[in-house]
Order: sequence, then structure tokens, then C-alpha cells
Amino acid sequence: MNVLTSHVRNYQTAPVCHDIQINGQLVGLHDSGILWWPDESLLVVADLHLEKGSSYARRGVMLPPYDTGATLEKLAGVMDAFDPACVICLGDSFHDADGSDRLPAPYRAMLTTLQLGREWIWVTGNHDPVAPVRLCGETVDEITVGPLKFRHEPVEEIGVERAAGEICGHLHPVARVRRFGRSIRRSCFITDGTRLVLPAFGALTGGLNVTDRAYATLFNRRQFSVFLLGNDRLFPFTASRLVGD
Repeated sequence: MNVLTSHVRNYQTAPVCHDIQINGQLVGLHDSGILWWPDESLLVVADLHLEKGSSYARRGVMLPPYDTGATLEKLAGVMDAFDPACVICLGDSFHDADGSDRLPAPYRAMLTTLQLGREWIWVTGNHDPVAPVRLCGETVDEITVGPLKFRHEPVEEIGVERAAGEICGHLHPVARVRRFGRSIRRSCFITDGTRLVLPAFGALTGGLNVTDRAYATLFNRRQFSVFLLGNDRLFPFTASRLVGD
């Protein structure tokens, strides 16, 4: 077993979510990093960054070539657990515009199998602004379902109508807390109840601390909460408990 897939957890047991409300809608946050909207049987995932390893290799930077396999195995486990009727991928699903064309045949077949029998929506991102090559699914710049709006990059304004119900990715949020003399830094969801930013799902994705000024145009200072990803659970913290890197 390779170095990345050895860390893939089994999500095939009954899924447990942390329920919150976004713009009046009850949604579930899962410790894998996905959003589950039970009323719509909708699963939302952000920033897969498939074929990041091969993208770096083309520029002479050699990374372990297992990121796509690890990410798809993790996604397959989540899909088995939730069995969604629809999946929305919130952009940067591939690390560059040619990533879907480089997808090795076994991984292409695996992804195609995950798409069978359900609606699949690719939201364009800054890394993948075009439709995936030779893959099923609808490609959109953004999509609205009821009172929720799904896009890659968040609207850089606070408390405006365009931001209400926004579900997005792009920022790869992480949070750091200090407890009992120890510092813990993990990927996280970040929300104020009006909008929600999902953590990056991909195996080779880094993260941006939620105390960074990039979030200042999205959330009022100290008026948001985060949910750190843990093993089979989430760890909620208010903004006042967080520290920078």
C-alpha cells in the first residue's frame, strides 16, 4: 500500500454529521470534509486537486504520484456511506486545465463509476476553468439550489445578499488552537451561519489559516465558528479560541 492511500479512512459505516443551518437550511458537516444536504440528497466537496502530482512533475518537481488515487479512494468511501442523488464539486477538481486529460485510465474508470446513477456537477475553479475532458457531468460557473448558492470562490463582501447562502471552497481553510499547552492545526469548515467555506478534500492540498487577512472580507472579526476535522468527529471552536500560525 502506498504512502498516501495507507492513510485513507473507511467511511462505509453509517455517516454521522454535525448539523448546522446555512441561510435557514439544515445541512450536515462530515469529518471527511464534505457537506451533506439531506433534503436534496446532495453531497458537496471542494478542491479535489486531482493530478496535482503529475502537474508538478511536468515542471520538474517530483511528488509521490499517488495523490489522485488517495483522493478518489477517500471520495469513494464517502460516496458509499451517503449514496447521494447529486454531487457538486466546488471547483479546482483538477489541479490544472489539462489535469482531466492526464487522468490515468484506472482512475478515470473509478471516477466514472462514482458518477453512475446520479447527477454530477463540476463547478469551474481558478485551476480548472474549463469542462473536464472525457468525463460525465454538467459544468457550470456556479449553481443555485433553493436558498443556497454553490461557487468556487467566495464573494468578497460581508453581509450582502450575494453572500447569503453561499457554499464555496478555494481558500483551503485551516485553524489552529492551543489547548492544555499544545497547539493543534487542522483543516476545517468556517461559517457564520450565512455562508460556509469547505476545507480542501484533496490528498496534496495545503491550507490557509482562518486568521489570515484573506478571510477579513468574508467574515466579521470574531463572529464566526470553525469545525476542525478529526477522526470520526468534528471539533467546534468559536473565533475567539483561534490563533495564527
